[in-house]
Order: sequence, then C-alpha cells, then structure tokens
Amino acid sequence: MEPTDWENRIKELEKANLILREKLETSEAERSQLEALNQEKEFLLKTVTQKFIDSEKILKERMSTLEKALENQQAMQIKLIEAEKMSALGILVAGIAHEINNPVNFIYGNITYVNDYTGDILKLLEMYQNRYTETDAEIEDFLEKIDLNFLREDLLKTLASMKVGSERIREIVLTLRNFARVDEAEKKPVNIHEGIDSTLLILQNLTKEKPGYPAIEIMKDYGNLPKIECYPGQLNQVFMNIINNAIDAVRERDKKRSLGEIEVNPSQIVITTSIISGNRVRISIKDNALGMNEAVKGKIFDPFFTTKPVGHGTGLGLSISYQIVVDKHGGRLECISAVGEGTEFAIEIPIAKSRSYSS
Repeated sequence: MEPTDWENRIKELEKANLILREKLETSEAERSQLEALNQEKEFLLKTVTQKFIDSEKILKERMSTLEKALENQQAMQIKLIEAEKMSALGILVAGIAHEINNPVNFIYGNITYVNDYTGDILKLLEMYQNRYTETDAEIEDFLEKIDLNFLREDLLKTLASMKVGSERIREIVLTLRNFARVDEAEKKPVNIHEGIDSTLLILQNLTKEKPGYPAIEIMKDYGNLPKIECYPGQLNQVFMNIINNAIDAVRERDKKRSLGEIEVNPSQIVITTSIISGNRVRISIKDNALGMNEAVKGKIFDPFFTTKPVGHGTGLGLSISYQIVVDKHGGRLECISAVGEGTEFAIEIPIAKSRSYSS
C-alpha cells in the first residue's frame, strides 16, 4: 500500500475515533441525565409513599377519634335518656306521694277527733247503762247480739290501729318525697342518711325473704354527720344504683348455696358513713357476695359494661353514678373488690365548700 493510502486510512480512523468519542461522551451525558432523573423519580416515589403512609395514619387516627366521639355521643344519649327516666320517675313518685298525702292527712287528722267522739259516746252509753239498769227485751237482745263489751274494747283498738296505719303511710309518703326531690336543681344541705333510708325503703321488697332464700341483712353504721351540700335527688340515684347492684350480687351468690349455707353465713349489705377529713364525708356500701376480678373491676365504670345477663341491665348505672359523684360533686367513687371477698363501693364527697368539721 502506498504512503498516501496509509495517511488516508489513518485520517479515516482518527475521524471514526473522534466520532466514537463524541458518541461516548454523549452517551455518558445521557446516562448521567438518566441517573439524575431516576434519582429524582425515586425521591418523588419515596415522598409520595411517605405522604401516603402519613395520610393513612392520620385517617386511622381520625377514624378512631370519630369512633370514640360516636361512642361518647351514644353513651351521652343513653345517659340523657336514663336521666330523663329518673327525672320522670321522680316526678311520678312525687306526684303519687302528693296525691296519697292529701287523703292520708285528712284521715290522720280526723282519727284523733273520731277517737275522742267515740270515747264520749261510749262514756255516755255507760252512763245510760248505770242510770237505767232495766231495759226492755228488744234492747237486751240487740246488746247480746252485738256483744257490746267486745265492741267497746275492739272499737278503740281498731281506731288505734287505724292511727298507727295512717302514721306509717305518712312516713312512706315522706320517704318517697325525700327520695324524689324533683324540685331541687341546685345544691342544698341535706341529711344523707334520710336519702339512704329512703332508698332502702324503696328497695325493701328486693331484700325481703323469698321462697328458698332468707332476707338480706342490711346493717347500718351511721356516723355523726352534718348536713351535706349536694344534689339530693342525684345522690339518691347513686345510692339506688349501688345498693341495687349489691342486692343482685348477693342474690346471685345465694343461687349457688344451699339454704343451710345461707343461714350459717347470711347475705349482708353493710352501709357505713363517716367523716374522713375536715371537709369530706365517706359513704361505704359493702356486700359479701362473690366479688370480682381485676379485669372486671377495671371496666366497672365504663358505659355499657355489665356482668348481668342480657335484658337485666343497661351497663350505665355505675357510669352515671361515677359522673354524678366525680363531675357533679367533685368527689371520688372507688370500687374495692377481690374474688371471693365481696365488693365495696366507697363514695367520698365534700361536706361543704367553705366549712370544715371535726370528727
């Protein structure tokens, strides 16, 4: 090959090499651009993924918040319904007590006069008998027929029994009115022992002796308490809920025992009141039923939680009681219980806002 041909061949190779180099540089630049673009896409993907995770977390939190809000709303609605029921019950009880009170007062107020008038008539009859010892046969027959001596004694006994009965009815009416207290929307100083006694009277039918079950023993150990500033009607509702639960608990325990076992170790509910500090009072309601485990005790004040069979409770009684004691009265409501050792509910509330008392 001629030198000229070699030179041309070299030039062609250099030119081809230059073109390849330019292409390589272009490819390298394009590769760098692709890498940068890929990194940008990966960053965007990570950002979008993280935003999605964050959004999902926020959505779950909002759903949880909404669920809790819905549960709270449902619980509040049920509580309002229960409160309305108690208010309606209070109005009904107060109305019945008022309607009974009027005729009972009429009877009670007139029995004394009837007793006096009867005594006067019997005394006049005795004077006639002493003055006029001889009577005709018709009167003698009638006196024998009615057995005047028996009638004279029994009539006074009957009037005395009627007076005792009317007094008892007046006491019951007073108790019902004391329990209802529908006209007291603000705090007022009251004797809480009267509220407890009113509640026990209303629940008396549940504590009486039943076929196969002796009566539940109610033991009261009342301290020397001053009047307590409270919402009397609401506090009576707390006593009603707790005592009623205690009755159900000891009756449930009795179902698992023989009559002999119950007589040896009778079912009891002990109610104790005391002053625990200068301005606080403690009301303890304790039963000797089966008690409860820690899991149940931890949920006992939760709305809708109940250990009773379906149809035997709403699970709101203790939840409402907790709200009344803690939120309404600024107090404490504590459940003390262990399996096999019964249950105690301890209520602590202030006696008054600005006064102190010593035990």
